[in-house]
Amino acid sequence: MSAVTRLRAGALPALAAVLVGGVLTVQIAHGGGRYSPLRPANSCIAPPATSVSTGIDGLTEQLVLTGLDAAACQIGMSREEFALLLAEPGTHTDAQINALRSGLLTAVDSLKAAGQLPRASQLAREAVDASNLSGFRKTAIRAIPDSLIDKTLTTDDILRRTINDLDLRAMLANLSNRHDLTVQVDAAVTKAVQERLADLLHCC
Repeated sequence: MSAVTRLRAGALPALAAVLVGGVLTVQIAHGGGRYSPLRPANSCIAPPATSVSTGIDGLTEQLVLTGLDAAACQIGMSREEFALLLAEPGTHTDAQINALRSGLLTAVDSLKAAGQLPRASQLAREAVDASNLSGFRKTAIRAIPDSLIDKTLTTDDILRRTINDLDLRAMLANLSNRHDLTVQVDAAVTKAVQERLADLLHCC
């Protein structure tokens, strides 16, 4: 090994030590030397949630997350704390049930105000594809123009009706985590859209 090669090889550990020392100095200067657990986000100032999913799945995920924030704010805790509380076995109090329902309704208003609610016609197409309706009825519903669906049905109205009709106490009795709540709300929203479409088809 040449002298130059040996010099370069010996310089690498020294260079690494300098770089690591520099990073640590910057971290300590910015408070990195102190450790404190991250505080949960304040549920009372959280913006409407977003979702990487689309369609009804994405909508219900946004609805549940935003609704949990609004409900947790009423109860006086973080979203994570409230979600864990709901997942605990046993009877839930009227205050918890009422806060959850109120939070979900508040979420509808927040998502609408933020322009994050899809058109009813978008939900309709997905709900029909997921339904057990006969081929004839599916074809009939698909023939309804989007403009007529959006004129007759609104997403926020469908969501409010769904939330008000939910048996939250029964849902929470079988809840083990937040994902379970999202799945159950998702199924309820899909069913509500299908029923409203069937009513629309009957009327038309």
